[in-house]
Amino acid sequence: MFTGLISGIGETLALDAGAADARFSFRTLFRVDDWKKGESVAVNGVCLSVESFGTDYFSAYASNETLRLTNLSALRKGDRVNLERALALGDRLGGHLVSAHADGTALIRSTREAGESRVIRVSFPEEFSSQVIPKGSVALDGVSLTVNHCGPGFLEVNIIPETLKSTTAASWKKGRRLNFETDLIGKYVAGMLAPALNKEREKGVDLDFLRENGF
Repeated sequence: MFTGLISGIGETLALDAGAADARFSFRTLFRVDDWKKGESVAVNGVCLSVESFGTDYFSAYASNETLRLTNLSALRKGDRVNLERALALGDRLGGHLVSAHADGTALIRSTREAGESRVIRVSFPEEFSSQVIPKGSVALDGVSLTVNHCGPGFLEVNIIPETLKSTTAASWKKGRRLNFETDLIGKYVAGMLAPALNKEREKGVDLDFLRENGF
């Protein structure tokens, strides 16, 4: 589990891509003294397991499913990535609960300056629109952000100066694809309500329906 508060930036050292999967090596551009083999780390908001490590690097494996759903397959040597180590029990939860199991990618449609901040609009598959709400949370390339405005298949976020400085967000431009994850709690709520909503569509709302669903 993660929070969307980036630990630091990393640099892609190597990519060994096979026919159906890949193995990456990343240099950490911040100090890490206690990597552990097998621990989870979010790379651009994608949960990977540390296979090996040194004083300033680690390697990780990505399956075909991970490459298909995310932007990791587009990484090249020298590309910078957002890195976040997994949340420890007792840590402050400063962002929001992020699983780092990306739903897919979102496409940057526009960027504009707003004082010292930057407003970014992205589009995403419309099927996820019900899980995105104004002032709710979303993770883009692993960064926890607050939704300013949203509608079917799009949302806008405001990126503050500190986030621009401490993540890769300063390099985000129109046309770039970002890993996209909706709010974890929203997913569970949607899943719990789905049977009742399907039933409502089938039979309509009447007194029996309301009684059956606790009203």
